[in-house]
Amino acid sequence: MVAPAAAALRVVRCGGSSLHGARAVFSADSYLLCASGDFVKMYSVATEETLRVMGGHADLVTGIQLNPHNHMQLYSSSLDGTIKLWDFMDGIPIKTFTVGSKLLALYALGSSEDSVFVIIPKSGERDTFQLVSVKLTKAAGQDLEAKELSVVLDGVDASPKYIAFGREGEYVASVKEVNLQVYFFKQKQLNRFSVSAVKTKSGNNQFTCIACHPTEDCIATGHADGKIRIWRNFYHKKEYTYSTLHWHHDTVMDLAFSVEGTSLLSGGVESVLVLWHNQSDCQKDFLPRLGSPIEYISLASDGTLCCTLHTDNRITIINSNLRFAKSIQGLIKSADVRTGLVVDPRTKALVLNGEPGHLQFYCLQSDQQLFSLDIVQRQYIHQAGLNQADLVKVAFSAQGKWLATVEEREEVTDPELQLKLWFYDEETQSFKLNTRINMPHEDQITDMCFRDMDELEDDSLILVTTGRDCVFKVWVMVEDTDPEAQQSVSWSCDFVGSYHNYQATNCCFSEDGSLLAVSFEETVTVWDSVTWDLKCTFCHPPGKIRNICFGRLTCSKYLIGASDDGFLCCWNLLSCALEWSAHLNVLVLQPDPLSEHIAAVSWLSKESSLFVFKPNEPRPIYIQRNLCREKIQLAAFVPRDEPETIGSEKYLWLRRSQLFFLTDTQELMTLSTKSLQERLTPTSKQLAVEESIPMTPFSLLLGKHRRQQSQEDIDLGKLFVRNKREQDSPAVKELLHTPAHVLPSASFLCPIFINSLLISKQNKSAEEVADEVEMESEKTEDDSDEERDVTEMEQEDTSPLELLGETTCKLSKSQEKELRKIRKMDYSWISAF
Repeated sequence: MVAPAAAALRVVRCGGSSLHGARAVFSADSYLLCASGDFVKMYSVATEETLRVMGGHADLVTGIQLNPHNHMQLYSSSLDGTIKLWDFMDGIPIKTFTVGSKLLALYALGSSEDSVFVIIPKSGERDTFQLVSVKLTKAAGQDLEAKELSVVLDGVDASPKYIAFGREGEYVASVKEVNLQVYFFKQKQLNRFSVSAVKTKSGNNQFTCIACHPTEDCIATGHADGKIRIWRNFYHKKEYTYSTLHWHHDTVMDLAFSVEGTSLLSGGVESVLVLWHNQSDCQKDFLPRLGSPIEYISLASDGTLCCTLHTDNRITIINSNLRFAKSIQGLIKSADVRTGLVVDPRTKALVLNGEPGHLQFYCLQSDQQLFSLDIVQRQYIHQAGLNQADLVKVAFSAQGKWLATVEEREEVTDPELQLKLWFYDEETQSFKLNTRINMPHEDQITDMCFRDMDELEDDSLILVTTGRDCVFKVWVMVEDTDPEAQQSVSWSCDFVGSYHNYQATNCCFSEDGSLLAVSFEETVTVWDSVTWDLKCTFCHPPGKIRNICFGRLTCSKYLIGASDDGFLCCWNLLSCALEWSAHLNVLVLQPDPLSEHIAAVSWLSKESSLFVFKPNEPRPIYIQRNLCREKIQLAAFVPRDEPETIGSEKYLWLRRSQLFFLTDTQELMTLSTKSLQERLTPTSKQLAVEESIPMTPFSLLLGKHRRQQSQEDIDLGKLFVRNKREQDSPAVKELLHTPAHVLPSASFLCPIFINSLLISKQNKSAEEVADEVEMESEKTEDDSDEERDVTEMEQEDTSPLELLGETTCKLSKSQEKELRKIRKMDYSWISAF
């Protein structure tokens, strides 16, 4: 498989990035800003929706801080070695400062007018880091160098939770392992303390986080043994004191003082937020059951809100009275995505493993979880080494009416295995359990798929499962004869097939549902889906079959298979012969449901490569090597709502569907033909109106109109649509896109806005236009008649008697029109006399 070199598509993180990579920040007007992969996102606290996505960094964002001297601006640091200053209300980068070294954390203080603090690796030493002050020049220009660095502390930890500033920047405290060091800026004094002599039951009292009191000389430190120590009098190296608070049974993961400093917040692996009043062990409140371990705690500047960032990619917003307010859930990154990437036909959401025993529906557009479906329906116990039921397989029917799930619990003596069938209830808008089948196979289920040519007919809906017990089973819907049953149908086994006692590994149906392909180790078998007769077999030894799929549309006569010995094969179902093969170590084989294209992802020499091809052509239409640094585990084609406009012919395979893939580090990525600016513009700079919103004067201002119009309205609506486009006023566009703080007064803008709503007198309805056309034609005829009358009067050979006779016997056209107009006039007013 050799193809000419093609320009590479852009591989971009499309979402699912960690929301707990850096501490979140509340803006002065209660927006929430947080780092998410290469981007900085701004959320609405009231609605939980994403308002801005600010991109420009070339690597992970490691820290964000509000500009202490302008709360409408934001600093962000990244591993790409740059610090960016943003106008986050407009999502516009103001300046970019290039430091050069990797930036691991960022701190901004009000006492430092022209500098910020960052953590960087120490040059020449591995795993050694420094806290340095970076002077940000005020020179003109957008891209500036920031090479003036001053070392503040040496030998610090790389985590941003291990450094805190106290008393408005009078001192900085840093912890690492069992050591605490405090540096006083004015006195230029460094004090070091250690807790290595403190004995604990667990024997592990290392520092895990630190927080400084906003107004007092007080430091709080969290430890791996679950204790919190409150340090005072640390100006003296030997006369310092500390008290201990203890509730957490495991590592304290973050600490934060309230704005006034009267209370302390702590969080850990227990998923409980603890509020300590007056740093006292006797007075504390709890907010339990937050779902997952707390990674960061952030507070708003006015103290009304706080938020917790969790390890499962959730942001929880909490009121000042310690009551749950909102939750923003990103893509949950489970330890092992055993279900694969599946697309929900109804919502076009990605469906995969979420919380233990749950199925998460993840929206690609909003980068948030739509909802979570509890499949296992058992309480999960957080205990290492405990075998618990987990979700391993999932499949949807074509229209999304049925969902099949497989859950298993691995036990040496008595393994548990359950197949569940769920039906989508239109009234409740959720899936309801229809059938539960215990031990559908004697061993693990390896694959399953639906056949649904027409879901309106239940006879066509079939589920096939394959297992390590060397059989595949066919499940069909039957009428439930139990009078006490709540549903009318249930599922039961209809056929069991096998082939030479080999393990069944994969299965798939052809596009028309007439054929079923099942792989048994090194052999692919093809079965008639009506009679369940074995039609033919294909074999390509010595490797076992890893993936199989049928071709679609014009390539439906081909069957594709990938083996674990590094071969990709294409068989012709009409000739029952091998069409072509290629030596390629394919890990992922994913067909596009809307076209003939198939994407194959290979792994060779620690490099992931993408090959896109049609089964009828052994020559791939697109190749991209070194797709990403990570190993790609899963992929899925997601249909687009509208076909994409593709400029280049070699990218036409992306026109109707978009390819997403998940790496072994749980990063969700996609391929895009658009630049970063083009991708971010719809969400950060354009005011979009949903197509479902009815026509209003406001939507007319934006020049928006529905694409879906009835056939009867097309002819009469052409002129109306053209007039709407004329109303797309540049003045109104400026009003909607200009930042509020630079707009003129409302009294000046109001007349302009009202005038833009008025319909011009030149824009007439269809009836008015038709009347004007008729009047114009009549006027033209009148003029021609007058000219003809004058010509007749000028003719000298016409006698007066003939002319009189012509006048009395036959009227001219202009006179007839005058009479018609008189006839149409209303003379009813005469009756009053």
